[in-house]
Amino acid sequence: MPAATPGTPSLLRAMNDRAALELLLTHGPLSRTRIGHLTGLSKPTASQLLARLEDAGLVVATGTDGGRPGPSAQLYALNPRAAHVGGLDVTPERVLAAVADLTGAVVGSFELPYAEGAGAVDQVTEALGEAVKAAGLQRSDLHRLVIATPGAFDPQTGQLRYASHLPGWHSPTLLDELAAALPMPVEYENDVNLAAIAEQRLGAARGHEDFVLLWNEEGLGAALVLGGRLHRGWTGGAGEVGFLPVPGHPLVRQVTRANTGGYQELAGVQVLPRLAAELGIEATPDRTPDAPHAPHGPHAPHTPHEPHAPHGPLVAEAVALLRRAAAEPEGPYLRFLQSYATVLATGLASLVAVLDPEIVVLSGAVITAGGDPLRALLEAELAELAPARPRLVTGQVRERPVLRGALESALAATREEVFDTSR
Repeated sequence: MPAATPGTPSLLRAMNDRAALELLLTHGPLSRTRIGHLTGLSKPTASQLLARLEDAGLVVATGTDGGRPGPSAQLYALNPRAAHVGGLDVTPERVLAAVADLTGAVVGSFELPYAEGAGAVDQVTEALGEAVKAAGLQRSDLHRLVIATPGAFDPQTGQLRYASHLPGWHSPTLLDELAAALPMPVEYENDVNLAAIAEQRLGAARGHEDFVLLWNEEGLGAALVLGGRLHRGWTGGAGEVGFLPVPGHPLVRQVTRANTGGYQELAGVQVLPRLAAELGIEATPDRTPDAPHAPHGPHAPHTPHEPHAPHGPLVAEAVALLRRAAAEPEGPYLRFLQSYATVLATGLASLVAVLDPEIVVLSGAVITAGGDPLRALLEAELAELAPARPRLVTGQVRERPVLRGALESALAATREEVFDTSR
């Protein structure tokens, strides 16, 4: 269908359609009267709009608003099956895939552990294929796929940078090979950037235009959101803060070859067992109910609520130490938290001095394990080291934030297309 001409009835219909679809996405099922009230449309116009959207497969009747005084009214909802998207979270240990419907609900997922010698194309197609199968769909049913990786694909060369530890993802022809193997539009994004998108849309950064997300799991990283938009940098490497030279650690040279830098060496997950040992704190396995679990079988699929092992043993040990310290923040545990807050603040102060963000979101399993005690200590330490004093908040998207961000990114682009009824 040709695009609507500005000012024509078809354009006005398309604008009203989009407004109604956005309302249904935000509020859930609504009656014709409620949609008319929220949009300012008359009852006849709202009725025509709903009939049009129902015929297009974008809206479905879902029952009535029984229980209120007076006659029951028909309720309408966004049709969740009007579109589906996929998201992948790729790490050296595994590929995690999920499929979401148009409302954002996850309808299928699959975890594929890394196998020695497995190529990136095979990993992606197998993990995505199993997630799609779990959703009762075909790969061709997906409108869009967003793939999260460490590092970033250089826009000039198309090659993955800043992630030499990710096996099988460095072929100069990889993006062409993936495009040939996948039937839907595919976008690639840095994993920490996608965690920031998840927090921006669903979590602690909602309503904030300028913020930094500091991430710590297997590696330290950051995402920079300026004026409401991700700042990726010329080569996609903005936020690779693990490479920052910092006081407190000798200069690391040839950082791309070493795949590490001063901030990573000073405050990365690997330092936590040493900091604990220096204070006489023994590392013990994390026995809390939400601790990581080992997957069952080499290709164990799982539902969105099924336990899985998202982290390696080093992260699991660090998480256990920080949880114990946060639960009893006194004596050696308090000193442990203070020591970690100091090394984290050393690098974070540079970001704050340059960017002056409104808030800093603390995300990733390691930082969030320290809870409010670590957050408060880090905020106090940062106030000593940086002229600006942003508010530090703990990330609210705890369940697979990178994967959730991939789905949210795919959904935003897909809704933009699907909600445009002028096409």
